[in-house]
Amino acid sequence: MNVKLMTIFGAVIGSVLVWTGSAAAEERFTDLQHSKWAEDGITYMAKRGTVAGYGNGKFMPERQVTRAQAVTFMVRELYSQELQQDAKGMTYSDVPATHPFYREIAIAAKHGLAGGFPDGTFHPDAPMSRAETAAFLTRAYSLVQGQQTVKLSDTAKHWAAAPILIMSSNGLIGGYSDGTYRPDRSVTRAEFAVFMSRVIRFEREGAIQAQDWDKLMSYMTVSEQVGQMLMPDIRQWNGQVTTTVNEGLKRSIHDQDLGGLILFDKNIVNVRQVTTLTHDLQMEAGDIPLFLGIDQEGGVIKRIPGGTNLPGQMALGATGDTALAEAGGRLTGEELKALGLQVNFAPVLDINSNPDNPIIGMRSFSSDPDLVTRLGLASMKGLRQSGVIAAVKHFPGHGDTTVDSHMGMPVLNHDRERLDAVELKPFRAAIDNGVEMIMTAHIAFPAVDNEHVTSLKDGSSVPIPATLSKKVLNGLLRGELGYKGVIISDAFTMNAIAEHFGENQSVERAVSAGVDIILMPQDPEAAHQTLVNAVKSGRIPSETIHASVKRILELKAKYGLFDRSESLTTQLAALNDVIGSEEHRTVEREIAERAVTLLASRDGASPDPIQQGDRVVIAAADEEQAKQLERQLKQAATNLSLKTEIAIIGGQGKTNEALQAVDQADYVILASYQFRNVASQFNWADNQTLIDEMNKRNKRYTLLSLGNPYETIYLQNVRSGIAVYGKQEPNTAAGIKVLLGKLKAGGVLPVTVK
Repeated sequence: MNVKLMTIFGAVIGSVLVWTGSAAAEERFTDLQHSKWAEDGITYMAKRGTVAGYGNGKFMPERQVTRAQAVTFMVRELYSQELQQDAKGMTYSDVPATHPFYREIAIAAKHGLAGGFPDGTFHPDAPMSRAETAAFLTRAYSLVQGQQTVKLSDTAKHWAAAPILIMSSNGLIGGYSDGTYRPDRSVTRAEFAVFMSRVIRFEREGAIQAQDWDKLMSYMTVSEQVGQMLMPDIRQWNGQVTTTVNEGLKRSIHDQDLGGLILFDKNIVNVRQVTTLTHDLQMEAGDIPLFLGIDQEGGVIKRIPGGTNLPGQMALGATGDTALAEAGGRLTGEELKALGLQVNFAPVLDINSNPDNPIIGMRSFSSDPDLVTRLGLASMKGLRQSGVIAAVKHFPGHGDTTVDSHMGMPVLNHDRERLDAVELKPFRAAIDNGVEMIMTAHIAFPAVDNEHVTSLKDGSSVPIPATLSKKVLNGLLRGELGYKGVIISDAFTMNAIAEHFGENQSVERAVSAGVDIILMPQDPEAAHQTLVNAVKSGRIPSETIHASVKRILELKAKYGLFDRSESLTTQLAALNDVIGSEEHRTVEREIAERAVTLLASRDGASPDPIQQGDRVVIAAADEEQAKQLERQLKQAATNLSLKTEIAIIGGQGKTNEALQAVDQADYVILASYQFRNVASQFNWADNQTLIDEMNKRNKRYTLLSLGNPYETIYLQNVRSGIAVYGKQEPNTAAGIKVLLGKLKAGGVLPVTVK
């Protein structure tokens, strides 16, 4: 079967349809009110660019379809690319070269799609009969007899008995209530559209059941194919956040034939709501299910309300325990799958070798490539065990950058020897261990691709980021590293792409470079049309699209997305046993407690202890964070008769007030949180002021590092400090236990602090 390469729409000359060039969207018909039974079929075929109306929104569903029109519909569906070529060699005496359907009838004759009569005529304007419809369609689609038994009293001796039997035995045509088929009755335009839509859907379903993706793609329009390569976020509709499948979301799914969506906090209210949302999205998706993805790294990047968040990747790095990493991946996958999500954009395989990295930091396992590799593979394995796809990121590596690619264009100037030894090491291992999805980084790697283009932002010369680089994606990733899975881009809303290249150019360039899925295009409709146009014009070869779509379909099938037998009721009933279960919470606590790391100590073994009756001041830049620590301290130290006070630091006035509170304290918890900024440019002065004052007065205290654990690079003379690698409750609860002497700080700092 030929792949449908373009969508061609009809124009009206007199009272006949003449097939002309391409159009951006299917016709919308306004005269189907008396043909509601056929509306779905007509709309489906119009969206495919197969049937056309008579202009002004008129389809005229009850008008008889002629033999010429029927042939035209089928040629447009099966051989549309040939409509751009000259038709030659047709000999029907009643179809002169001037006939408006000459080209279509010639193509049909060439492929044996429809034949003429013994006298050398075609009868192009004769109405099509029900018998001829069965014959045309069985011939066009090479249908074979099915399993259904249908008894029709008036077809056994008819010339079309065989094709009618084939169609009826597959449930594609039916008879009338009196048991007749009436094979010589003429067919309306509505009926013919419905017959065609049934056959196409039947063939598609057969291809899906057989997992024959080449066959399925032959029935997919260009719009459907490139739609599989788009994964937008779910945006507001009518000024409201989208938490249900509204009309705007339906329109996006259908108009762009979307292959996937990414969910964020804004789309999530609670676990029952998000489970209902994902279920309803899949019900809306048609016969090809959606990839539904989310960023659930754990730690600072989390999405599941009430779920098991885990203490984050750097906390796992501090434990060094691959069994815990695997368990964490597995439980995360179990919760995501229960919510109807199949793709987790994790684990992060970036090696955070640069303390000034403003965006990765504690999202990374470590600055040690070997540790990142071991824990990354374990996390990936756990996700796979739960039936969730791990999309590792950010290839070729975002760990040694000082620019956040959300904000600008990072450039990594290391040579290939260094890239191979550090950045590429975990990705190479992931590929060797069967990783199925890799996310690209919007980062330039001159050692691999030193091409520059003119920035649309300011006219400067800017390097090509990995996401747009054929040398990085096809040359390095697919060629040298031998990766055969799906390549997904990082978000196209990020400035590293959005500012410099323009989205339409970027989308086309990314796909040409080797990206299979564009994540979060700024304008999904424009991105979709850009790719459709690029394929039709030949700027992107159809083979490129087919290779990407086949990888996507194969992965969807591998993870059972085509099996949508589980009911929403069953999904909702299972949530309580999975989301935030005690078994999962136990793993969460163990990671947090084993991660706590001693940064500084007077005795070389433990931080300063909190003692009976202490007046404890909790000094932090964020009041909510301080209250969380205060609450956890009171819960954990019920037998110590502690008095607690909160002091806010940050700015001259507040820091002075904090100093006064510290002066009256027996013990100080100085909470430090540095993330999403460059560590060397962070305002460490307030923390240093308090540390100097506490050292001067010989106070007992602990610097509690809640974020990137780089404080000891920038703060001097810290006498007591621990790192917990996150400000979430599991992390801070574990830190409090250490300060109370209930737990030993046994973690190992997973990054270099120099």
